[in-house]
Amino acid sequence: MGNGLARGEGVSVVAGGRSGWAARRLRLSAGLWRRPWLRAVALLTPPAAWFVVIYLAALVALFVSAFWALDPLTSKIVHSWTFDNFTQIFESSTYRTIAFRTIGIAAAVTLTCAVVALPFAYFMARIASPRLRTILFVVILVPLWVSYLARVYSWKLILAQDGLLNWTLDKLHLPNAGVAYSSWAMWIVFSYVWLPFMILPVYAAMERIPDSYLEASSDLGARGWRTMRSVVLPLVFPGLVAGSIFTFSLTLGDFITPQLVGGGKQFIGNVVYGNVGVAGNIPFAAAYATIPMMVMAIYLVIARRLGAFEAL
Repeated sequence: MGNGLARGEGVSVVAGGRSGWAARRLRLSAGLWRRPWLRAVALLTPPAAWFVVIYLAALVALFVSAFWALDPLTSKIVHSWTFDNFTQIFESSTYRTIAFRTIGIAAAVTLTCAVVALPFAYFMARIASPRLRTILFVVILVPLWVSYLARVYSWKLILAQDGLLNWTLDKLHLPNAGVAYSSWAMWIVFSYVWLPFMILPVYAAMERIPDSYLEASSDLGARGWRTMRSVVLPLVFPGLVAGSIFTFSLTLGDFITPQLVGGGKQFIGNVVYGNVGVAGNIPFAAAYATIPMMVMAIYLVIARRLGAFEAL
C-alpha cells in the first residue's frame, strides 16, 4: 500500500511538472502573440547574430589588417599601424593599372548585359507566349546549373587561336578574330556568365509595368521607340540598376576568368590571391582588397538612391 502511494505521488509530481511546463509554454506563446515585435526579434536574432559575427567581423578584421605590415626578414606580420600598403598601391603604376582595368571591364560588362537584357526581357514579358516564356526561362537558368569552370573553359576553347570562332571565320574567308587571351576575351566571357543576373531583375521590373501605361502612350500618338524611351525605360531603370549590382560586383571580385582567358592581364582578385597564397603578404592583400569594397560601397549608395533595392 505504501509502495502504491509512493508511485501515485511520483506520477502526480511528473504530471504536475508536465502541466507546469505546458503552462509556461502557453504563457510564452500568449506573450509572443500579444507582442509581434518580440516575435520578430526572436526570429531575426539568430541570422542577424550570424551575419554580425561571420560577415561584419571578417570585414573589420580585413580592414584592420590592411594597416599592418610584413617584416621582410622574418616574413611575419607586424601588428603596428602603418599606411605603407596603401602608399605602395597608389604610388605603383602597375597596381593602379590593374585597379582601373578591373573597374573598367566590370563597367563594360555591366553595360553590355544591360543592352542585351533589355530587349530580351521585353520580349519575354510583353510578346512571348506563356509556353515560349517558359522555354526562355529554362534557357536562362540552365547555364546557372552548370559549373562555373565548365562554362569558362568552354569559352576558352571557343576563343582559342585554333578554336571554334577562328575556325568558323576561316571557313567564311574572314580574318582571324585574335581575341584569345585578351581583355576582349574577358569581356565576352564575363558578359555571358553574368547575363542571367541582369535579365531576371529587368524581366521582373518589365512585368510590373501596367498595360494601361503602354496603351495610353499609344493613344497619345507615341510610337514604339518613344514609348520605350519615355515610358518603359524610366519604369525599368530600377531593375537595370538592381541587375547591375550583381554583374558589376561579381566581375569586380572575380579572379578565375582573368587567370584562364586573360592572357596574363590581372584583376584585383588575382593580386589579392597571389599575395595571400604565394607571397604570404596578407596586410598588402587586405589593403588591395579594400579597393573593390570601397567601389561597391559607393555603387550601392548610388543604387539605393536610384531605387534599385525596390526591384530586388
